[in-house]
Amino acid sequence: MTIFDVLILIGGLCLFLFGMDIMGNALERRAGGKLRSILGKLTKNKAAGFLTGLGVTSVIQSTSGTTL
Repeated sequence: MTIFDVLILIGGLCLFLFGMDIMGNALERRAGGKLRSILGKLTKNKAAGFLTGLGVTSVIQSTSGTTL
């Protein structure tokens, strides 16, 4: 692995994180208050939060998107 491979890896990771930030901001602007109240109801306790996260992750098949 050369230094260029490391730089490409770091650059790809930076682009991925930048895209996730853009997507999160857009989602928050689009459905901010309503989405927050729905998630608040679905995650009142730890078990419900776990199951909600599991369900959302399986539907969109992206743990990064779910975390966002």
